[in-house]
Amino acid sequence: MNFILKHSGKAEAQAGFIALEELRKPWVDRFMVYGGRTIPAVSTTLHAADRLGALKARWDIGRMRYSVLPGLYAVGKPTSDSPVFVTANYKMSFDALRSNLAKLDGWILVLDTKGINVWCAAGKGTFGTAELVSRIAKVKLATIVTHRRVILPQLGASGVSAPEAARQSGFHVEWGPVRASDIPAWLAAGGRKSDAMREARFDLRDRIAVAPVEIVHAWPIVPAAIALAAVFGLPAEGWLTRAIPAAVLLLGTIPIGTVAFPALLPWLPSRAFAVKGAFLGAFWAALCAIVFHLPTAAAAGAILTAAPVVAFLGMNFTGASTFTCQPGALLEVEKGFWPMISSLIAGLAAAGASRIFGL
Repeated sequence: MNFILKHSGKAEAQAGFIALEELRKPWVDRFMVYGGRTIPAVSTTLHAADRLGALKARWDIGRMRYSVLPGLYAVGKPTSDSPVFVTANYKMSFDALRSNLAKLDGWILVLDTKGINVWCAAGKGTFGTAELVSRIAKVKLATIVTHRRVILPQLGASGVSAPEAARQSGFHVEWGPVRASDIPAWLAAGGRKSDAMREARFDLRDRIAVAPVEIVHAWPIVPAAIALAAVFGLPAEGWLTRAIPAAVLLLGTIPIGTVAFPALLPWLPSRAFAVKGAFLGAFWAALCAIVFHLPTAAAAGAILTAAPVVAFLGMNFTGASTFTCQPGALLEVEKGFWPMISSLIAGLAAAGASRIFGL
């Protein structure tokens, strides 16, 4: 949908505002008329509704619908000489950009990335050359600005060919800093990036921020863990004393794989996420074996079971990490699938043998 409409005369203005009703959001300050068009001007302040929406998206509540309409927006009081910043239509990406453009005048060109953030969309191809060229044409950007430059986030570089975009659209691509918070300083420096502006950091705060959605996605493990714990606790006599260690071990793999894993990611051995996760899962199982005084076969079964579960949960972070790339993530899935399945089966068999034969 292209929401930039022709605007001439009071009647058409009213009709245009009715057509733009979908854009009457708390983060749209006003609608400005520029070059005979009606363009929404956005706030650079994040309000309570924005923060609540982001929190819900973090916990996978409406995350795939957390988007804005693609097209052209204004920030401040832009003119034909003002810079054009490009972002994804995932609202958190959009909010990260606009909230860092306070006291600046510019245009925001939002691409249709199907509600996916810049980094992931670049890998999937939706934040790509074709969509950039198409969106420039749809909003008729050449009639809005006199210059021929668009500023893209550095994290979108894997999806956009700057030479091809320039050839097809006539607009030169400039790569901005990795983080939107560095844009004011980058502009003040004449578009020169420091080493810090080029660095894609993935610190503890960044790693933990992606944990909630993985916790939500791990819910199928809960009933499976409870069921297995109940089975391993049989027969009824002394059931609770046997079921509790199994439940703690199995249910504990969820916070270990979704919270402890990203927190400890830089320090876990190996480059492969599957191996990192397996190591952490084995450590957790060994700790449980010591605390609950598990017999040898039960301890081995615990390690062989917990290792692949945590490895699987850990591999889910490959798409949100700077530690790997998409081909690397696919290779891990290909190479790690059968070893993880084999370990899980062997672990359950060892635990069953321990329970039946008292090993």
